[in-house]
Amino acid sequence: MRVLIAAGGTGGHVNPALAVAGEIKKQYPDAEICFVGTPDRIESKIVPAAGYPLKTIEISGFKRSFSPAAIKANIKTVTRLLKSSGNVKKIINEFNPDVAVGFGGYVSGPVIRMAAKMGIPTAIHEQNAYPGVTNKALAEKVDAVMLTAEEAKKHMKFKNEPVLTGLPVRGELFEADSEISRRELGFNNDPIILCMGGSLGAKVINEAIVDYLAENKDRNINFMISTGQNGLWVPDKLKEMGVDPEKYPNIKIRTYIDDMARCLSAADLVICRAGASSLSEIQALGKPSILVPSPNVTENHQFHNAMALVNKNAAVLIEDKDLTGESLGKEIEKFIEDKNLLKTVGENARKMAVTDASQRICNIVVDLIKK
Repeated sequence: MRVLIAAGGTGGHVNPALAVAGEIKKQYPDAEICFVGTPDRIESKIVPAAGYPLKTIEISGFKRSFSPAAIKANIKTVTRLLKSSGNVKKIINEFNPDVAVGFGGYVSGPVIRMAAKMGIPTAIHEQNAYPGVTNKALAEKVDAVMLTAEEAKKHMKFKNEPVLTGLPVRGELFEADSEISRRELGFNNDPIILCMGGSLGAKVINEAIVDYLAENKDRNINFMISTGQNGLWVPDKLKEMGVDPEKYPNIKIRTYIDDMARCLSAADLVICRAGASSLSEIQALGKPSILVPSPNVTENHQFHNAMALVNKNAAVLIEDKDLTGESLGKEIEKFIEDKNLLKTVGENARKMAVTDASQRICNIVVDLIKK
């Protein structure tokens, strides 16, 4: 069995692809898996580190602007697209896959399109409730479309009926024990709020939590805050406002979270963006959340991701433009003061979880080969 996987650009695309690759190898140890990505994004590091070969092509997306810089970038994109066609065909001919699967990122378009043109069974996985332009176009050409959210069906046309598979999440999430995690993080039995804005950080979330902490530092609430690389100013700002994190054992601030299973399992409430991977992890562990979708993403897909939970009373949404210390505080207080609300929203999130997504996707990929 030879499986070609196209995924790139962000961990949100690459990590689910790696989870599925791991499941394929688990079920079929002799399977050969090759990734296609870009040479300068996250896949160039984590795919080889996971033990899989990576073939690279130069590819980029189109800028939706007529500024000189955007026009220049779009000319470069067209040039790369034209060049990528021959490179992709060469990769496919050399690897000779039985199936090709796209998990998103600009690289998926040319790879899956070429594979379909060459008569190779093809599949794509769409992470978001509102699909991206590339997957919309590919959905009418590929043999199988796999969805994380049912809502995506309304925005796509298909060659074959799509399948709801969910989004693969890290296996260690299911193994974490909340009480052990709480102790390992050094927190007492008061509620724990996990606040994070991604690896770079979300300025508006950092500003809002700083304002809230300035007024609530002495509350019986524990805070685990991941500021991201662009939020290195947070500890100093808190000190200016009379909150020295080193003097408050209930406030722990990090730049990154590299032990997500521990932090997320310990949390009673999560404040974060609405990327597909984050939401799948929140659902898997049944955590209530306050979601602040990033407005700076294609097709505003994080808003649609968040609304999929909000519509089932599985999360609360505050739009980026409306987020302040005061608006965040109002939603925090509702949860902290009502344990039944915490429980209900968390349980609703858990009901949306698909805990066997990797197996489902693996089975679909194998079925395509058998056909």
